[in-house]
Amino acid sequence: FFKDLGAMLSAVFLAFAALSSAQAFYLPGVDPKTFPPNAPVEMKVNTITSMHTQLPLDYYSQPFCVPDGGPKSASENLGEFLTGSKIQSSPYHIYMLLENFCQVLCQRTLSSDQAKELKNIIEQEYHNHWIIDNLPSAMIVNSDNLMYTEYAGGFPIGFVGVDKQHYLFNHVKLLIEYHQVVPGEEGYRIVGFYVEPISVKHHYVNGWEWDGVSVEGRSRPLETCSNSQWLSSDQVEEPQTVREGEKILFTYDVIWTESDTKWASRWDIYLSMDNRVPARIHWFSIINSLLIIFFLSAIVGMILVKNLKRDISNYNRVMTDEEKAEERDESGWKLVHADVFRPPYTNPMLFCVFVGTGTQLMMMVGITIAFASIGFLSPAKRGSMMMMILIMYVLNGATAGYVSSRLYKSFRGRAWQRCTILTAVAFPGVAFCFFLFCNIVLSIYHSSAAVPFLQILSVMALWCCVSIPLVFFGAFFGYKKEMWEYPCITSTIPREIKPLPWYLQSHSVIAMGGVLPFGAAYVELFFILSSIWMEQFYYVFGVCFLVCIILAITCGELSILFCYFQLCAEDYRWHWRSFLTCGSTAVYVFAYSCVWFNLLEPSNLLITYLLYFGYMGLISFGIFLVTGTIGFMSCFWFTNIIYSSIKVD
Repeated sequence: FFKDLGAMLSAVFLAFAALSSAQAFYLPGVDPKTFPPNAPVEMKVNTITSMHTQLPLDYYSQPFCVPDGGPKSASENLGEFLTGSKIQSSPYHIYMLLENFCQVLCQRTLSSDQAKELKNIIEQEYHNHWIIDNLPSAMIVNSDNLMYTEYAGGFPIGFVGVDKQHYLFNHVKLLIEYHQVVPGEEGYRIVGFYVEPISVKHHYVNGWEWDGVSVEGRSRPLETCSNSQWLSSDQVEEPQTVREGEKILFTYDVIWTESDTKWASRWDIYLSMDNRVPARIHWFSIINSLLIIFFLSAIVGMILVKNLKRDISNYNRVMTDEEKAEERDESGWKLVHADVFRPPYTNPMLFCVFVGTGTQLMMMVGITIAFASIGFLSPAKRGSMMMMILIMYVLNGATAGYVSSRLYKSFRGRAWQRCTILTAVAFPGVAFCFFLFCNIVLSIYHSSAAVPFLQILSVMALWCCVSIPLVFFGAFFGYKKEMWEYPCITSTIPREIKPLPWYLQSHSVIAMGGVLPFGAAYVELFFILSSIWMEQFYYVFGVCFLVCIILAITCGELSILFCYFQLCAEDYRWHWRSFLTCGSTAVYVFAYSCVWFNLLEPSNLLITYLLYFGYMGLISFGIFLVTGTIGFMSCFWFTNIIYSSIKVD
């Protein structure tokens, strides 16, 4: 089975590699862009987001300045739409090495509804996300006591003062770092992008009033800032309040600074967040996982290896005449050899579907993290991670069909069409229906995270036209293969099962089974959740890959250990139990996510709870399928090994 599955996966992987070989050394969106002096540098804006609401909004849904001719979409791939990104052009005019100070952008007069909505998003701490040359905006925080830089999460739209007034950041200081490609030549690359937001109530010289339309207002001098020097927060006398009828003047500074940072390493400080998260924390995660696996391996080594060697020796030795005369009964796991490969009594088809889908998800996660750990999924290419996940899931549909069909055939199932259809539509169908439901709710809230109809059709096309046919393709080869030859013949009449002690009963084993696998991964889980829900950068995919391997080994060893105890107690119902024992890891993951949810300081919006707990429930169910599949496959291999090593009548 494993040999056939490996050959099939190799074929799928080679096919994917052949399709992508033309771009093996070029990643779209990652090629360096060189600017000559005074060349226009485009700045783009993304959606505004709040970790408290998890409800992204269109940047231009607020009373901000709009480019001439209206904003133009700059989103490039399906992954950007699925992750809620809506990148658009901006009205800011930036030119290479050309510094500008106190540039007037536009003037907005707030209506009653606009002032109310703007106050609301300021209270919910919505943040802007701007982009220059694929670099996200880092925020310079200049407070009374200290000055530091935030490299993730964008910068806030405004703030609520101690006087409970709402203030808007209507002036931005754009600090752009550049690196000269070749000394002495006029070619420059952008290696850093920082924004310092400032709230200032602007006034024109001599009290002149602008109607917000005439060209004269863009060139007239302001009292509150100078055209020859950038504006400092210390110079602000009165911040810009948000209220009905308020005229808000938007301005900006552009400052260019030469940097020694090379283009190839410009993302380093973003990903490490200037070493705000010490590397020793991730090392602690690895050490914690290794200690758990060493502890479990020691137990497995002391109990299983020693006991199995003794059991196999006793079962295979020739009985003496005295033992034959006494008709000494054997005990232990050998007694259930005629029942151990009996198909599960309850829902054998559902079991096959779960194992097939779990194999598909396991391959998807493993290949995606492996590609990310070697640098193929650049953060400069937004949506690439989501696209990789989709592609890997679709391509591994053949794996799901093959595994579920071969397993169902070994259970002597007859309704193979129904099994294949369930494998193709059960998990993705639930996920897609929930996605559609959330998309409708997001549309009602006018959120930019609502995926456009054409992109939804693209997802459906991937599922219906690629994934489902691949599942049937894999199932065809699975059913064409001969049935597995088990080392023992299954009897016609099942053996009676004795009552088990409380610590070996299903509920006890399942409750204990998920503790150690969760403990091996919970430290890294914190950073993964922060990346998903707090918009933090996650970059240690090598550590993540290692933790996933340790998690898989932990699940395998734990399921084998419990399976051995169960067989020694003469209980041969190991299929579902091995799956549920390791699958219970997902219960601990979901419980941990419920506790972690408080870190978001969530709003009172129902959509916040729906999105978070809905998608975390879906992710946890995926973890249940993956860990459960690992547990079953480990026990499947274990039972075949031990029963093929003994002599049975």
